[in-house]
Amino acid sequence: MRDWKRSTLGADARLQPWLRDAGSLTRRIMLRSERFSVKILDEGKTRVAQDESRILGIAPGHLVWSRDVFLHADDRPVVFAHSACRLDALNSAWQSLRGLGTRPLGAVLFSHPEVVRLPLRYNALGKGHPLYKLAAFALNAPPARMWARRSLFYLHREPLLVTEVFLPDILELGAGEPGSGRTHVKI
Repeated sequence: MRDWKRSTLGADARLQPWLRDAGSLTRRIMLRSERFSVKILDEGKTRVAQDESRILGIAPGHLVWSRDVFLHADDRPVVFAHSACRLDALNSAWQSLRGLGTRPLGAVLFSHPEVVRLPLRYNALGKGHPLYKLAAFALNAPPARMWARRSLFYLHREPLLVTEVFLPDILELGAGEPGSGRTHVKI
C-alpha cells in the first residue's frame, strides 16, 4: 500500500471522522439515514489491479474475486466500496462472500469473531486512479479528488482487501452522533 498513508492530513475536517472510524462503515451510515441500500456495480472474477497484487500476494494479471458496490443513504450514493480476495479463498476462509448479493459486506466482517482488521490507510484519489473512475460513475459532477480508505481483513490467514471511496454526499449525513428519529440497525 505504497501510496496509501497512515494520515488523513489534507482531508476536509468534516470527512475526518468518517475516514478514521475503524468500526463498521455500514453501521455508521445506517445510523445516520432513514434508508440504507447496497447497489451492485460488478461482482465476480477480474484481473487483479496492479496496486492490489502485492498486497494480496497474487502475481500481476492473475484473477481475483472482486466486488464493486455503491452504498446508498436515503437513495443517494455516499460511498463506493471495492473488495478483492484470492479466488481460492472463496472456497475456504471467505466462502461467506459467495452470494452476498445486496447484503452489506460489513455484516460479514463485523459479525465474525475471527476476522482481524489491520490499520486503515488513506489516499486522496485523483481522476487517473481506476477506483476514482468507478466511484465517479455515480456522480454528475465529480470533484477533482476523492478521499478513500483501505484496509486488509484476515480470516484464517486469508486476506480480503477493502477500499472505500467517500462520495461528496457523505457529508450530508453529518459526522457526529446519529440524530434522534433515525432507524437504528445492528450490524
